[in-house]
Amino acid sequence: MQDTFTILCPTDFSECSLNAIEFATRLGEKYNAELILFHVLNREDYEKLSPNDTTGKNQLEFVTEKLSNLKKAVSKEALDKGLKSCLISIKQGNVVKETLNYAAEISADLIIVGTEGVNDFRENIIGSRASNIVEKSAQDVLVVPRKVYFKSPRKLVYASDYMEEDKLAIQKVVEVARFFDSEIDVIHASSTHKALDKSLHMTMVDEIKPFIKYEKVNFVLKSFRDDLALGLENYLQTAKGDILVTLSEKKSFFDQIFSKNLSKKMAYFINKPLWVIKSF
Repeated sequence: MQDTFTILCPTDFSECSLNAIEFATRLGEKYNAELILFHVLNREDYEKLSPNDTTGKNQLEFVTEKLSNLKKAVSKEALDKGLKSCLISIKQGNVVKETLNYAAEISADLIIVGTEGVNDFRENIIGSRASNIVEKSAQDVLVVPRKVYFKSPRKLVYASDYMEEDKLAIQKVVEVARFFDSEIDVIHASSTHKALDKSLHMTMVDEIKPFIKYEKVNFVLKSFRDDLALGLENYLQTAKGDILVTLSEKKSFFDQIFSKNLSKKMAYFINKPLWVIKSF
């Protein structure tokens, strides 16, 4: 078992990925973590950053300098606030594949990735890399939308589906909540109003409470007749939740929200970070 919490933060130097670095840095301070800023050499991305270098001759030098400058900025800002270290790493190939392979290689505890979400003018999903990382990763993933800037979370919303794994996952949520003295809403989203839902909910509450050594926890049962993802988005807004947390093992819940079209469904959450717990 490793002693150091490791956060992997892929970056393509876009605004949304720089925003993800801010989240990674702030969480890294709390976890006393090792933060690794990671870039995959990709011709298409590089042409956007340096259109005049038509041959790609200076790509590696350019990227190394950019990463080194980010490392210096993060280290200056965060090493004296709890971050253990900041490193950089560069690979070449497919962005999603190389990110997942490297995360497994270093046994990352958390991947923090930025997403553009939805292009409002073309209504085209352009966050497919983040979506694929969420779908295929064996590590926990925190997806940070471009327009969401870091602030200490007032409330974490954990979407429960009455799984046994909730008892383990909720302990991760509690750990983060303690860092920021945040509230936790444990919400079960149902598509019906059956009395059975209320009975199951009370049973779940009784079973999970012993695993939560934290006072600021609320248990909520909500019914959404139509789209569960939209219902959860509405709940995040009305309850003023700052981060939505879900467990990917919840097939009945996770599949409804993500599997049919992960990129499209993730567009619902362009206003809030999404933390997908994958492992314990």
